[in-house]
Amino acid sequence: MSTPNPWGQSPPPPSSFPQLPTLPLGPILAALAILTGLWSAYYTVPAESEGVLLRFGKYIDKVPPGLHFKLPFGIDEVYKVPTQRQLKMEFGFVSLGRTNPDQAGQSPEQEKSMVTGDLNSALVEWVVQYRITEPETYLFEVREPGQTLRDLSESVMREIIGDRTVDEIITIGRQEIEETALLRMSELAKRYHLGLSVNQVQLKNVDPPKPVQPSFNEVNRAQQDRENAINLANGDYNKAVPRARGEADQKIRAAEGYRFKRINEAEGDAAAFGAVLEQYVKAPEVTRARIYLETLGEVLPRAHQQIIVDDSVREILPLLPANSSIVPEPRP
Repeated sequence: MSTPNPWGQSPPPPSSFPQLPTLPLGPILAALAILTGLWSAYYTVPAESEGVLLRFGKYIDKVPPGLHFKLPFGIDEVYKVPTQRQLKMEFGFVSLGRTNPDQAGQSPEQEKSMVTGDLNSALVEWVVQYRITEPETYLFEVREPGQTLRDLSESVMREIIGDRTVDEIITIGRQEIEETALLRMSELAKRYHLGLSVNQVQLKNVDPPKPVQPSFNEVNRAQQDRENAINLANGDYNKAVPRARGEADQKIRAAEGYRFKRINEAEGDAAAFGAVLEQYVKAPEVTRARIYLETLGEVLPRAHQQIIVDDSVREILPLLPANSSIVPEPRP
């Protein structure tokens, strides 16, 4: 028994439906292949990168930044390498927002734990900055060149830290460590044909292990106080010693001047006495009288009262006018 049609009509036979046009499959596949080939035939190299072109897996050439074309369907393959960008690797810590897959290690805590040359433990964090200079060498000469650079950087840093004391690492030896590490890493990068150049090695934080940090800080404070006291003492020394040396030099020069003065005066007196003696030998009486008169000329003006005594005078001796206001000159 047939079910009645609710619209009151029976459905049309199947032969009465419109037929869709059938397209050939070959042209469709050909069109898809052409579109796919056109889509995969061009590529763009960013401004800070270079492209390494491979054909059937063999290196062909390097291409500069910009729009380029290649053979489609996997015949040509391009690797884009950031050769103009400064890359970095971090050891002992991890920064957020990193774009370099080799920037951070898998175990930062183990990377920064090192033993120094005086058998102390130190936590060393550092950064290595590098740039890819030969992209074809970087891609094909060494397997995992980024991890290789991390391994040799850690090896070099552990070797350098192991040759120095913990005080050198934390205080005065940081710059020397950076320069030595940069030189050795550059040499190893060339020896291993990594296709990159190491540009800078920078120590970030160098600390003792956490259990001994309070004691280490106290030692550092004591050393700083000691250096401060030494600097103050050196300052006082630099003030007092030059002053004392200047005063001693002044007294020595004054004594030398007095010595030269006394010697010159003695030599002058001796020369004058010799001249008088020479004249005395020639004419003793005349010289004696002259010396007597010159002496009286020097002595009498200094006398308060002047009295002349002469045995040949038999009467009252005339006195020179006495001037009590005359003040005798002081004798030298």
